[in-house]
Amino acid sequence: MIKKIFLVGNPNVGKSVVFSRLTGVQVISSNYAGTTVEIMRGFFKLGDQDIEVIDLPGTYSLEPGSKSEEVAVSLLNESAKDEIVVISIVDATNLERNLYLTLQLLEASLSVVVCLNMCDEAKHHGISIDTDGLEKLLGVPVVPTCAITGLGIKILIERIKDAKFISREKSSHRERWQKIGSIIEQVQRLTHRHHTLRELLEDASVRPFSGTLIAIGVMFTSFEIVRFIGENLISKIADPIFINFYQPLLIKLSLILGEESFLHHLLIGDLINSKIDFKQSLGLLTTAPYIEFAMVLPYIISFYLVLGLLEDIGILPRLAMLLDNLLHRIGLHGFAIIPVLLGLGCNVPGILATRNLESRRERFIAATLISIGVPCVALQAMIFGLLGKFSGFYVAGVYLVLLVIWVVLGVILNHTAKGYSPELLVEIPPYRLPSLLTLWKKLFLRIRGFLIEAAPLVLLGVLIINMLLYFKLFDFFTGLFAPVIKGLFGLPKEAVIALVMGLFRKDVAVGMLMPLALNVKELFIAAVLLAISFPCAATFVVFFKELGFKDLLKATLIMCFVALVTGTLLNFVIR
Repeated sequence: MIKKIFLVGNPNVGKSVVFSRLTGVQVISSNYAGTTVEIMRGFFKLGDQDIEVIDLPGTYSLEPGSKSEEVAVSLLNESAKDEIVVISIVDATNLERNLYLTLQLLEASLSVVVCLNMCDEAKHHGISIDTDGLEKLLGVPVVPTCAITGLGIKILIERIKDAKFISREKSSHRERWQKIGSIIEQVQRLTHRHHTLRELLEDASVRPFSGTLIAIGVMFTSFEIVRFIGENLISKIADPIFINFYQPLLIKLSLILGEESFLHHLLIGDLINSKIDFKQSLGLLTTAPYIEFAMVLPYIISFYLVLGLLEDIGILPRLAMLLDNLLHRIGLHGFAIIPVLLGLGCNVPGILATRNLESRRERFIAATLISIGVPCVALQAMIFGLLGKFSGFYVAGVYLVLLVIWVVLGVILNHTAKGYSPELLVEIPPYRLPSLLTLWKKLFLRIRGFLIEAAPLVLLGVLIINMLLYFKLFDFFTGLFAPVIKGLFGLPKEAVIALVMGLFRKDVAVGMLMPLALNVKELFIAAVLLAISFPCAATFVVFFKELGFKDLLKATLIMCFVALVTGTLLNFVIR
């Protein structure tokens, strides 16, 4: 009786895509006990039986040399061998290297099915593999697949029942490589072919000069696309829906409740020039849904759509390699760029993604830099709305200040944070056309996660502001922080309300700056200060869960110090 299926393979052989094909989108992510190594679990139906599918961390050998490999081997050893099937996922373009792990699995007396993935890429490289011959030599089922398109996945599922283990004597390291050489000689044929345009582009994208130019062009184009899609979703869909359909209903409700009533203040908020203003009224039915669905969600959709494309095409690993030397100077390796890019969408998944970094030191540096120097897309959307009307120069200035903070703080943390930052070798996959189905699934999951996490916080933030304003409790905060806000930052004391609100929800906080009639210098400083401080309560919670109270306290003190120094410098430098 099969109870579990383990997906095992070298890094970058397509395990996660095969996992997605087998399990769909309902998956569980958890850390292996006592580690920060993430394990993905899901289920699929084989006949009438529900079987658990476990995506193990990428490993090159059953003789572990890293924490991820230790976890993979431990999970295999902990399971009853007569209740599991191992799908050994092999990169068809690197058959010789990948077979080493497969032979080890067979020697471990495990029931194995070999998934010969990326057969389309092998064909493009002039590699021909006799799968029937390979199956005979290995003694277990071998199924050619292209997981990204779904080719062969149905056959793979059908052949799980044919999985079997053959008792073997354990081979030495040398004997395995000799056997692999014999297998390759019998089943693999290479033919000469000229490089395609795609392959020429792949080569150019990993060279320092041409790769940097391509990366700059890709990132600039990506953010332009994000802005274009976001702005059009707002102007052509979100705003018309709110103004033409939703606002008339609120006007009727406003008349029923009466402008002076507490319920009107709570649900509708204040009328601006006798009208409902979705940005300034601060009601649970006005500002809260407008910020969430009309100002932020369009940019969330466009950002994660573009990010998904960059992931599936194969651009992110190349970007990681190009940035590796720079990131080493701040105690990280190039792969840390992926949590940073995720943080540009939402800091919460950005910090969660630091689990993939090898050491606690790296995770602390990356999480701190994401929290302080990487504005989420919700905040970015509000910064564009706040400063864009003056000039793109001011918007770019916010990003420039944050970049300087990110680099300088990173260098300081690299020289002061204890621990080590091990090297991480990341293989560069070929460029591929993305699967629209996979892209849609990822986009759906990310948007759903954002709405589940963000919507309650926006409502809570607006509710708290309402109560504090209604009962005039903000006077305490303004009096307490006024000397710093006014004396060092050059902001009116009323800005304290927005800055304090930033601890709950940044997009709401930026929206609160609009009614204060600040000049462009004051708006610029306020926007930078909000970007530096922790994005929202959810980030505090996730940071605490991932790194503990001690590291959260250190990061918070660093954030306060950086905000104090930056706000003061900007106030005295900008004229």
